[in-house]
Amino acid sequence: MSRALRGDPSVAKATRQRVLDTAQALGYVPSERGRSLSTRRSGRIGVVVEDLGNPFYFELLDALHDRLERSDHRMVVLTPARGDPERLERLVDGSTDGVVLTTTLLDSDLPARLLDRHFPFVLLNRIVDGVAADSCSVANIDGAATIAAALVRHGHHSIGAIFGPTNTSTGRDREIGFRQELDKHGIVLRPESTRRGTFVHETGQRAIHELLANRPRPTAVFCANDVIAIGALNAARALDIRVPDELSIVGFDDIAMASWEVFKLTTVRQDLQEMCKTAIDLLLARITRPDRPPQQHVLQARLVRRATLTQAPT
Repeated sequence: MSRALRGDPSVAKATRQRVLDTAQALGYVPSERGRSLSTRRSGRIGVVVEDLGNPFYFELLDALHDRLERSDHRMVVLTPARGDPERLERLVDGSTDGVVLTTTLLDSDLPARLLDRHFPFVLLNRIVDGVAADSCSVANIDGAATIAAALVRHGHHSIGAIFGPTNTSTGRDREIGFRQELDKHGIVLRPESTRRGTFVHETGQRAIHELLANRPRPTAVFCANDVIAIGALNAARALDIRVPDELSIVGFDDIAMASWEVFKLTTVRQDLQEMCKTAIDLLLARITRPDRPPQQHVLQARLVRRATLTQAPT
């Protein structure tokens, strides 16, 4: 009976239908608790996220929820505090079958500790160097290089940048890619033309005031994510700087807000749906086959041209 209710393809179609009809007539409701006891699985997947103030992660959670629902799993959002000594135990307490790590720092020991405990997990969006684990991320270096190349093509030579935190793979790799591409074109990114901060609106808002005080003023600014870019865009407009005529601004991620009419932000798009699908597929395969070799997937990013990038002013 249980195999028929689960839709097991080994059960004949006619038999399965009779069981379903009988269950409906009796008002039978499957017990998740009973199922978890028989399979030793909860049917729940934890998603560790520590930056719910960033709209990028709301979109990521939405895509993860859709993918998990299609695979008949429930999503549990976990927001453990960094440095919590009981953080690991809360993740491996049996309430979930595995976890998706989305906001991992480069110096985090959590992935290594989960490996030691043989607990299934996948790194999504960010990676940790030296950890042989399943992961899915975007090609951050190539994506940022694409932005730098686009700025050069549009005649920009006085360029500024608002980079992200160096303790994240996204912040580090986007800076590497941007600098390397500018170097290829003989463009020096001067220290006074760069700022750094967390991936929040205030970082862009504060930094753009400082960058525009430089002489010569930058004609284009790369921002390490769209949230920073929107902060920079708002600040530039408040200063009566015309974007893009006087200042081009480019972001990274292509969150939904980037396409809003009020922003029309040029950015680099990472496919969240594909990233989340890949990550969940990796995690479910890990749960089913714990000894399989780890896989690292890197998805390509592409430039999305909107209204905040144009030719450098002459």
